Amino acid sequence: MTLFHIASSLRKNDVNKNLYTFSISFIKLYKPLSRFFINKMASKSTYKIQNIVATTSLEKPIPLTKLARTQPNTEYNPETFPGLVLRIKEPKSAVLVFSSGNLVCTGTKSVEQVKKVIQAVIKQLRKINVKITTKPKITVQNIVASGTINLKLNLNYLAIEMENTEYEPEQFPGLVYKLIEPNATFLLFSNGKLVCTGTKNKQQLEYSMAQLLKNVKAVLKNYEK
Repeated sequence: MTLFHIASSLRKNDVNKNLYTFSISFIKLYKPLSRFFINKMASKSTYKIQNIVATTSLEKPIPLTKLARTQPNTEYNPETFPGLVLRIKEPKSAVLVFSSGNLVCTGTKSVEQVKKVIQAVIKQLRKINVKITTKPKITVQNIVASGTINLKLNLNYLAIEMENTEYEPEQFPGLVYKLIEPNATFLLFSNGKLVCTGTKNKQQLEYSMAQLLKNVKAVLKNYEK
């Protein structure tokens, strides 16, 4: 997913803070397993943060045309999109910069990395005589994590027995499961692997994973009766 796909959720020259729903595409298709759980393994779930989307404001106008003309690590096509893409090498990330001073940072895997990226942007803006004097307030909008619940899943059965699910195996091999509280969306696969999106901090992510495991186990318990 490119930044321009994310950009469709943004207002011109501003950040729509109710944006970012991320999805992850899997190319390889496979047949769902015929049994509900096979070879039950550990009961714990594990995860790894793959991407954090965060926003902030520098509270100062940014001359995007000047930034694009003088800095080689930029992409700017104002005819198609009002924001400028600024790519940071370390930590590897990309930042949408708007003329209002609003930023959208994506590609990092921790809040500490987000802070480093924002400081790198501020340092680069000094090169075009834009001095940021305020300390930017960072807001995490979305965390994307991958992981596993260490269980083999029959997605057809899950789709029938669990609420808030979507499953169309002819179009996509994963089952979509939505948690209401906390707000999180999971992509579940028959091998037990998953993608979680929608949480905004580590505590929400861990609680969502625990709730997922609890709900799946409840369905398993009913299946075994």
